[in-house]
Amino acid sequence: MELLKKQLLTALTRKDYTPLSPRNLAQSIGVPQEKYPAFQAALEQLQRNKQVVIDNRKNVNLPAMGHRVIGTFRANERGFGFIIPLQANAYGDLFVSPADTGGAMNNDVVAARAVKKGHRGGQMRYSGIITDIIERGNDRFVGTLKREQGLWMVQPESKGFYRPILVDDVTASGAKEGDKIVLEIVSYPTKDIPARGAIVEVLGEAGLYDTEIRSIMTRFGLPDDFGDECRQQARQATENFTDEKIDGRSDICDEVIITIDPPDAKDFDDAISLTKDASGHWQLGVHIADVSSFIEQDSPLDKEARVRGNSVYLPKKVIPMLPEVLSNGICSLQPDQRRFAKSVYITYDLKGNILGREVDNSVICSRKRLTYLEADAILKGDAEGYAGEVVALLKDMELLARAIEKRRAKNGMLHLDLPETELVYDDDGQVVDAHPADDSYPHTIIEMFMVEANEAVAGLLDRFEVAFMRRIHPEPNAITTKNLERFVRVCGLKIPRQLDRAAIGDLLAAVKDTPLAHAVNLYVLRSMQKAEYSPLHIGHFALASTHYCHFTSPIRRYADLLVHRLIDCYIKGKLNKIGPDEVLSEGELIEIGKHISFTELQAAKAEKELKTVLILQMLSERVGEDMAVVVSGLTNFGVFVQCTTFGIEGMIEPGDLGLDEWKYDERAQAVVGKWSGESVHLGQPMKVRIAAVNIPARQLFLAPAEPLVSERPKLNRRKFKRKHHTRKKRKR
Repeated sequence: MELLKKQLLTALTRKDYTPLSPRNLAQSIGVPQEKYPAFQAALEQLQRNKQVVIDNRKNVNLPAMGHRVIGTFRANERGFGFIIPLQANAYGDLFVSPADTGGAMNNDVVAARAVKKGHRGGQMRYSGIITDIIERGNDRFVGTLKREQGLWMVQPESKGFYRPILVDDVTASGAKEGDKIVLEIVSYPTKDIPARGAIVEVLGEAGLYDTEIRSIMTRFGLPDDFGDECRQQARQATENFTDEKIDGRSDICDEVIITIDPPDAKDFDDAISLTKDASGHWQLGVHIADVSSFIEQDSPLDKEARVRGNSVYLPKKVIPMLPEVLSNGICSLQPDQRRFAKSVYITYDLKGNILGREVDNSVICSRKRLTYLEADAILKGDAEGYAGEVVALLKDMELLARAIEKRRAKNGMLHLDLPETELVYDDDGQVVDAHPADDSYPHTIIEMFMVEANEAVAGLLDRFEVAFMRRIHPEPNAITTKNLERFVRVCGLKIPRQLDRAAIGDLLAAVKDTPLAHAVNLYVLRSMQKAEYSPLHIGHFALASTHYCHFTSPIRRYADLLVHRLIDCYIKGKLNKIGPDEVLSEGELIEIGKHISFTELQAAKAEKELKTVLILQMLSERVGEDMAVVVSGLTNFGVFVQCTTFGIEGMIEPGDLGLDEWKYDERAQAVVGKWSGESVHLGQPMKVRIAAVNIPARQLFLAPAEPLVSERPKLNRRKFKRKHHTRKKRKR
C-alpha cells in the first residue's frame, strides 16, 4: 500500500504529468492488472487524506490550496516566513507576513488560514495567517551567552532563528559571558514577549574548534561513543578474525588490486582490479569490504548502525557508523593485509559496453594504497617509485573509466560541476584559508566504477521477487522544471520546448567553463528532488539508471550493509529460497529508508554548517578585504552571491549596490536600478568587499568593491510631472 501511494504521488509531481483517469494512471506507473484493486485502495486512502483529488472530469490530480494549511514554518530575519505544506498542493509554499506569524518559531509545525491575494502570472496568490502552533520544532537551542542592558540572553545559532532568548539563573550553571551553551525553552515567545530558557549544558568557550564540534553534534543530534555491548561485539569479532579460515571464498590475493582514497582516509571499503581476457575484453573487479560477515542482523552493532544510519564526516573529525576497531581495522582493505570482500566482476568490450556481470565472496590483498593526488600524478607521467604493475593497472583503469563515462553520458547521466571546498588549517587547528577541493580524474575513475558496481548488484537482485533497499532519485517536478526553463531562457540560452534529462545534460555541457556555469549548475541542483533510500522501484533520474542501489560503502552506510546480506544469499544460491521471516518486508524497508535518508541529510547539514562556521570565523578577521563571487540568487531584499573559493554564500543588501532604487524583476531574473538602468543578474561575476559577518545567524554581508552607481541619477522633472498629472486625472 505504502509503495503504491508513493508511486502515485511521485507520478503526480512529475513535470510531464497531465491529469489522467485512475485506470490510465495505474497503467502509466506500471501497475499490473492483478494489483489494480490495491491501487484503487491506495488512491482512496490518499483521497481521504486529501492528498489527491478527483476533478470534475474524473481525473486524478493534486489538490488546490485549501483554506486551512498545515505545514512547517520557515522564518526569515526580516520577520516574515513561509509555510511548507505537509501535503503537496498545486500552489506550493505559503507566504506569512511579519504580523501574521503568531509567535511561531523556525521549524514549528503550524496551522494557518490561507487568504487569496489576487492573480499574478496567471496563478492565484495566497498569504497565510498562522492560527495554531501544532508542534514546536525545537525545545533546545545552542548559542553564545551574552549580557546586554543587564539581561542575560542567547541568540540561537543557524539560519532561521533571529530573536534572542532570555536566560534564567545563569550563575547556577557556572557559565560566563562568551561561553557556548545548550538552552532548554521554559516559555515560548508571543508576538511581543521573547522566549525564556534555562541552561542545561555548558559546551565551552565560543570560537574554539572543540566547542564548535560539540555545538554541531548537539544541534544535529549526532551520536558520540558506542555502548558497552557494541564495543564488546566489535572486540569479539576482531579477536575471532583469521584470514586463513576463508569458508569457500575465492582467494584472489595474487591479483593486482589497489585502493584510491583521500589522504586522510582510514576506512578503505573499496578496491579495484582490472584485467583483459583472450578476447580483448576488460574484466573489472570492484572489491568491497565484507562487513556483513562480521555483523549479524539484529545484533547490538547492527541495531546501532541502523540508528546511526551512516558515518558523519566533519572537518577534522569522523563520527563512524561502526567502531574504529572494525571500520579502520579488520573491515578496512588495508595494503598487504588479507581481507574479506564481496567482489563484483563486470565484463566490458573496448567501448565500455557491459557484456556480463557476476558476484563472489573473496579474500583480497591490496598491493598499494594510493591517494587521489598520487594517482593523478602517475597518470600525468610522474610514476617514479611505483611498481610497474600498479602504474599499468592505473592507466588501464583510466582507459576503461573514460569509455564508461562516455557511454553513460550518451545514455543521459547528468554530472553537476559544483566543486567542494577544502579547508586549510594552521598548526593550532584554526582555519586560515579555503580552496576548491581536488577534482582530478582519479575521482571520476572511482565514481564510474562504483556506480557500475551499484547498478550491477541492483540488476542482479531485480531478477528475484525480493524487496531490497534501493537508492532512488525521482524526476524533477513540474513547478521546479518550469522555473528552471524560465531561468535558462532569461540567461539567453536556447533550450528545447521539453526540458528533459537529455536537454539538461546539453545545458550543462553548453555552460561548462563559462561565467554562467556555477549559477546554472546550482539552479539545476535546486530543481532536482533529493535522492533517498526506499524499496520503491522508480530508478535514479540523475544517473539515468533503471536499477540502482548502494552497495560499495558498507563501512559507512547502513543501506549497503542491508544489500550485502541479500547478495550473500545470492552467492550461496539461497535468494530464491528465503522465507518471509528471513528478510525485511517492504514496510520495514520503507521505515528504515525514511530514517537513514534523514540521518544522511542531517550528516550533510552538519558538515556544511561546521564548514560555514569555521569559514565565517576566518572571514570575520578579514572585514574590508575583497573577493570574487558569482550572483546565485535574487530577491527584493538582497542579492545572494556565491564565493567559489570558500564555497560560502553571502548577501548584498540593495542599498549597498549603489545610489539608486533597486527592484527585483522576476521576468528578467535581475535586480534593476530604477533610474540608472544598471542591473545585476544571475550568473554575473562580481568583485565584492566583506562588509560584516554574523556567525550565530550564519550570515556574510558583502558590498560591491565599487558601487554600481556612484552618483545619484538626476530626476527627469518633465517625465515626473507628466506621470504625476496622469495619476491625478485618473483619480478624478
